[in-house]
Amino acid sequence: MEGAKLIGAGCATIALAGAAVGIGNVFSSLISAVAQNPFQANKLFGYAILGFALTEAIALFALMMAFLILFVF
Repeated sequence: MEGAKLIGAGCATIALAGAAVGIGNVFSSLISAVAQNPFQANKLFGYAILGFALTEAIALFALMMAFLILFVF
């Protein structure tokens, strides 16, 4: 049973790699957009922070699920 918990927690943390790629994608798009239109930098930065927060929330949910699998079940 302990091995199944470790495998389940490992599978849950795979989402953290996806979140890291998503955060990198958000900020690389921000840099590209600001380079094309610097006058919209403040508005674009607000959208980038929103995208970062939503992507980070998914990572925190995945981490929470991994800890629940390890320590509760």
